[in-house]
Amino acid sequence: MADHLEASVTLPSDPASVSAARSYVVGTLAEWGLPSDTEAADTVRLIVSELATNAVQHTFGQSPTFTVDIALDRDEHLRIGVTDSHPRFPKRLPAAVQQDNGRGMVIIRWLTAEYGGKLRIRPTREGGKTVSIELPWMVPAGQHP
Repeated sequence: MADHLEASVTLPSDPASVSAARSYVVGTLAEWGLPSDTEAADTVRLIVSELATNAVQHTFGQSPTFTVDIALDRDEHLRIGVTDSHPRFPKRLPAAVQQDNGRGMVIIRWLTAEYGGKLRIRPTREGGKTVSIELPWMVPAGQHP
């Protein structure tokens, strides 16, 4: 496999784009060797869903689009980032807060840590932010594209 693979898609900040982001990422990772019917693919699907949902719901109409970037380095590190143009960083809710929503970052943090990964939030030069995760590449033994 190549030393470095990249893919990217920009979608409108619309609820329908969450499903499109999930499908794009899982489809791309399947092309790179991660079967879509694995636990690892399900984990990535959930993380992307939460990241994209945050980009749509919490930018308050101030980010007309969001971009999903995927990178795989040396068959070792998978990075997935979602960038929007809203400057506000996600906020961690106190554990005692009882709400029906607002748990996306908790889920992302937990899943990322569970797979031995890292979560990063960085400002962009344009004044927005990128929320990204880095995970060890999780292709099942014997399965390569």
